[in-house]
Amino acid sequence: MTTSGNPPTLFDRDYYQDPYPAFSWLRDNAPVHEFTFPAGAVTMWIITRFDDVHALLGDQRFSNDAAAWASQEFKDAGLVYAQGTPVERILTVLDPPDHTRVRRLAMSAFTPRRTAQWEEPTSRIVASALDRLEKRDRPDVMEFASTVPAEVMGEIMGIPLDRFKEMLHAIERAFNTDPEGQDDVTRAFEEIGAYGRELVAEKRRRPGTDLTSSLIQARDGDDRLNEEELVAMVALMIMVGLDTTRNLIGSAALALLDNPDQRELLRTRPELAASAVEEFLRYEGALTIGLFRFAKEDVEIGGVKLPAGAPVVAALQSANRDPRRFENPDHLDITRDGPRHLGLGHGLHNCLGAALARLESAIAVPALFDRFPGLRLAVPRSELRYNETWLLRSLTSLPVDLHGDGRS
Repeated sequence: MTTSGNPPTLFDRDYYQDPYPAFSWLRDNAPVHEFTFPAGAVTMWIITRFDDVHALLGDQRFSNDAAAWASQEFKDAGLVYAQGTPVERILTVLDPPDHTRVRRLAMSAFTPRRTAQWEEPTSRIVASALDRLEKRDRPDVMEFASTVPAEVMGEIMGIPLDRFKEMLHAIERAFNTDPEGQDDVTRAFEEIGAYGRELVAEKRRRPGTDLTSSLIQARDGDDRLNEEELVAMVALMIMVGLDTTRNLIGSAALALLDNPDQRELLRTRPELAASAVEEFLRYEGALTIGLFRFAKEDVEIGGVKLPAGAPVVAALQSANRDPRRFENPDHLDITRDGPRHLGLGHGLHNCLGAALARLESAIAVPALFDRFPGLRLAVPRSELRYNETWLLRSLTSLPVDLHGDGRS
């Protein structure tokens, strides 16, 4: 393949603020690209075209389980996901048959009846959060976007709300690429795991009708989740339930502020809420890339030969902006009904909390603009910043003028 110019630098400050120019160059010039990951200076490959990413996520020749399959270089760099913490064996790193068994048990707590019951508390929580947002001297949509999933998770999982900001901070620290900050990454995972362990212990003492209690009780015949699996599952739900939804709501709100025609379309056609959420996930989803995957054997992908143990990064948001797959991919279109996006993954490791994230976003985003039809940015667009975390696409803040007249 003939390349044009020099390859972009990945996972630096410019990339975190706007990864799309780098993704565009890679799709056109080096769709399976070898690079050096900043933390640990480890050799990796990033996959950027939709078809290759889709194939990678469903390819059983690759695994998310670094402890079993990663290169020695990757292990020696201390990059094995949450190693030595209660989070290290979460569902997203397991392979079959463990993955099949644990996911089946977990999904037994996500019954259609239970899922249908989430809508009422979510609507109530969104309305209350909007009331509080209106009373702020300096309204920030990211505070609203944080409050909604925290309170929904509080009701659904029986999680005390007094520590949700602490958990959000831990999640952000857990995906830091700063070579000097890897000890703090481990501490962050330890904090998330310890919180999960506390919740499991509390719900064993005082079981209720919440999701945590249901996970404790989940069984398939004589099979149940063991203690470590329970703690890891609750920790996983905390991570995906808090930060994934927070990021999606924030990015969706900004996308509508950037595209007033789509904002007006959603306001006048509320029946488009579900398709709008799918477009938000495609256009600028909560995850920039997926978790590391590792070649279980020497393998070829996209015409590039990878050695066994090779760490591979699936660039989800690059795939979702691939013009080979999506027409006019850099344009937000909430009526889009074309090919399926990869915003929440694909294959074995598609997001466990996808139904809840979709529900919360479909309620929260339209409600925000219905309540404040004059909503606009309170700072220049160029001043907005994203957190520098390798996995997540997360605005640090989204200051707004709620009424568009300087009244906040």
